[in-house]
Amino acid sequence: MFFAQYYLDCLSQASYMIADERSGQAVVVDPRRDVSEYLADARTHGLTVVGVINTHFHADFVAGHLELADSTGAWIGYGSRAETEYPIRKLAEGERITLGDVALEIMETPGHTPESISVLVYEHGDDTVPYGVLTGDALFIGDVGRPDLLASVGVTAEELGAMLHDSVQNKLMALPDEVRVFPAHGAGSACGKSLSTEKRSTIGAQRATNYACAPMSRDTFVALVTAGQPAAPGYFAYDAELNRKNRDRYDAAAARSLSRAEFAELRRSDAVVVDARSPQDFAAGHLRGAVNVPADGRFAEQAGTVLDPGDELVVIAPENREEEVVTRLARIGFDRVAGYLRDPEDALEELADEVTAASRLTAAQLRAALAGEHPPVVVDVRTCGEREADGFIDDALHIPLSELPRRTDELPTDRPLVVHCAGGHRSSIAASLLRHRGFGDVSDVLGGHAALSQPAAPAAD
Repeated sequence: MFFAQYYLDCLSQASYMIADERSGQAVVVDPRRDVSEYLADARTHGLTVVGVINTHFHADFVAGHLELADSTGAWIGYGSRAETEYPIRKLAEGERITLGDVALEIMETPGHTPESISVLVYEHGDDTVPYGVLTGDALFIGDVGRPDLLASVGVTAEELGAMLHDSVQNKLMALPDEVRVFPAHGAGSACGKSLSTEKRSTIGAQRATNYACAPMSRDTFVALVTAGQPAAPGYFAYDAELNRKNRDRYDAAAARSLSRAEFAELRRSDAVVVDARSPQDFAAGHLRGAVNVPADGRFAEQAGTVLDPGDELVVIAPENREEEVVTRLARIGFDRVAGYLRDPEDALEELADEVTAASRLTAAQLRAALAGEHPPVVVDVRTCGEREADGFIDDALHIPLSELPRRTDELPTDRPLVVHCAGGHRSSIAASLLRHRGFGDVSDVLGGHAALSQPAAPAAD
């Protein structure tokens, strides 16, 4: 058996290729949209991709099933409840897919979404115990999939939670302890709240350590898994719907370098400038109105949080990372990227009249401002869990970054705003978004709450 996990740190997303090396037949599960790595591995190992399975309609990224099917002629499989604009193979409970001696078996595990499935992997078709189970977003390492996302129109979180209880407690936990668990996501994903950094586990380990796998009533389970979930990024509903559609295919050659004249014309026509440089470089000098989403971080998820998929985008990126940034936008379905500006430092020098610095305050400067005659409004963009665990500034407005784009009308326009997060990364994103939206006096805090929580230095004599 050939078995490979492909892990994308930016989205905390795992995909898989399983194949029978004798027959050369392979199936890819939960592929990302840029599929060249799967195709290259198949060529290297002499494999033919005959099928593509999505464990559910993903909300956090655009899956690569259409690209793989176009490249290989493979069928596309979903759970039996799935409905799509393109032809699919509906996979029912207990259905076996034989690749040779290697076999896959479908287990319907609804709850994260109604059509969710898990895939049992048998190294030999006559094995009584599976080699492993690909659990999609039903079971994670340390957690289970959240049942409250907008991917499932017309089904309530309580109804999905009840389905998930049955899927986890009665189906997945009925597997033998030694069965390996391979989830679709790891730590950092917004598809759950307590995901581990580990990328594989076993049913036995999850039975012993995962809070949601301990025996409990349905009502208790639903209350536990729905409590404390962070707000979903704004693009999740868009991507879940896009994965149902016969959408445009990913085109690696679509990204192009813009001339200065083209760039200027796009800005005049209201294209949004996405500046993917570090918060430090952005603060030193950026184009007015640009939105800072640093490439070194959870770029795709954070871009999908603060940008709109309908906007035309132009990219400023760290040197030689322009095409990477465009690809990462495409992974979440943000295809309206007109191009990128090469040599940003030179370009910013040429556009000096349109360049401005971003205000960043130290913790001491913020304390002094708060003690002054006209104190600023502090905006805390951390999650609820971070505030509960680490404390907060009294009277600060709490608007998590994932909610900020739709809640800017709650902020005053006649007072200075100072944004902070945990360490200073998300606050730069948030502050740039507020400036883009027209707020005039916006700063963010260097070092974030970690700096603010340190004792103030004693006053000099």
